[in-house]
Amino acid sequence: MISFAQILSEVGEFGTFQKRLLVAICIPNFFTAFQMFSQVFTGLHFRHHCNTDWIRKQGPNLTLQQQLSLTIPRQQDGQYDSCSMFTPVDLGLEDIEAFGLNETTKCTNGSVYEAPEGSSTLITEFNLVCDSKSLNEASQSIYMAGLLIGALVFGPMADRYGRRFVTLLSLALQFLFVVGTAFSPNFYVYVALRFVVGTSISGITINIYVLGTEWCGTSKRALFTILSHCCYALGLMVLSGVAYGIHNWRILQIVLSAPVLTTAVYFWILPESARWLLTQGRQEEARRIILKAAQVNGRKVPESLLNKLEAESTARMGSMLDLFRVGDLRKRALIMSYIWFVTSLVYYGVSLNVGNFGLDIYLTQLIFGIAELPARLGCYPLVERFGRKKSQSAALLLGGTACLVILAIPSEYPVVVTVIAVIGKFSLAASFSIAYVYTAELYPTVVRQNGVGLNSMCARVAGILAPLIGLLDVYHYAIPMVIYGSLPFLGGGLCFMLPETLNTELLDHTDALTDHSKTSKEGSVEKGLHQQISAEETVKSTKL
Repeated sequence: MISFAQILSEVGEFGTFQKRLLVAICIPNFFTAFQMFSQVFTGLHFRHHCNTDWIRKQGPNLTLQQQLSLTIPRQQDGQYDSCSMFTPVDLGLEDIEAFGLNETTKCTNGSVYEAPEGSSTLITEFNLVCDSKSLNEASQSIYMAGLLIGALVFGPMADRYGRRFVTLLSLALQFLFVVGTAFSPNFYVYVALRFVVGTSISGITINIYVLGTEWCGTSKRALFTILSHCCYALGLMVLSGVAYGIHNWRILQIVLSAPVLTTAVYFWILPESARWLLTQGRQEEARRIILKAAQVNGRKVPESLLNKLEAESTARMGSMLDLFRVGDLRKRALIMSYIWFVTSLVYYGVSLNVGNFGLDIYLTQLIFGIAELPARLGCYPLVERFGRKKSQSAALLLGGTACLVILAIPSEYPVVVTVIAVIGKFSLAASFSIAYVYTAELYPTVVRQNGVGLNSMCARVAGILAPLIGLLDVYHYAIPMVIYGSLPFLGGGLCFMLPETLNTELLDHTDALTDHSKTSKEGSVEKGLHQQISAEETVKSTKL
């Protein structure tokens, strides 16, 4: 029996077949950026005040400024209150102008928004202001919860039913429910649909990169993953341009979701992982896909080599529990879960606290998209030169240091604070890319998706907690940044407890890790017995 790596070397480790697969994986990554940050634009806020058209009965010729001054109370800074109004009365206009109004109430007839003509957002259509303001933020947390559930469900499902099936299912769900959000009759339906979109996004992201990893040779795995992540950054840049031209949130949602329909062709072109098929005892299917990949690459796999390729006699399916049954695998799962958690926590935490660049929201989003590219691309030479372990540790330590340095800079230097915050964001973006590469290489094929699903789930929990940690600044402004800055140091240290996977073959089963653990224990026992015998011999020689 020969290993799949030997077959892959004959097929071609990064030929035309793998390059086509890379393009196929980049397209969903590109569209994923739209859904992750679309609500930044569909939920735009505008200045607003209570609807006080009741006074038009008494004074139909009032200007807007006169109407506001008579019906809206002012705050201490002189601005009109956004969420309260003077209680309507039956007095004449002359009496109101002479004596004024004193009793206030909440907006009783909705709000008026100072939005550009033709603009429509979730905020303006569903009136998500004042007492309902928190609903918009809550919807983002619910979307992140969908990402969490998706990681929990679609990770194990892919180990049981295959990477291809779960990817196609997730793409179909994404298209149906993303389009559905554009026709939401109320905000609660919108939130429910966004939750399902979140689960589908998670199913796509954790499966497509594992599929690519299992088809690439050892020298190209990192490049494959990082290039696909660069398309995510390109999606962020395109999103800002599309949103700049479309100010109606329903139309914007349709325009952002319609291109996902092009992924329907994946039903015919997306291959299954031959490595996974072999672990499931499906040798003939694996053989057909291997021959097709070799044909596309212009290579020919010797028949004698294919005859030596043996599948498992019975399908070997892993579960989440398998990650904790083997000591070495348990250590990897727990450490990587923490690394994913802290990377996500600080990434989103820093993003929420970078501050205002003084630019409009569309240009700011474009800058953030551009900033992602060097962060993603820059980590590739690092992981190939210094390895996954050191690079992952360095990215976390740099991100944590940046957060702590921000606290030492006086507020009179906002440009310096912003530059350091962006450096921290860069390092955490790189940490994300490295984590994707490293994670896929640490787990055996039979539990790879379970492991990735567990780690991704921890990242989504962090995404939910990040905005909540930001609220702790009401007790002291430094608390959030101290948390964001200190936690990565532990993650950076834990990296050195993991094995290096640079230029190593992927494991298919947990047996190798189990045997390694047994060998280590037996070696320890033998070493102890040897030391005991040596000690006894020393005592005897001393007596003589």
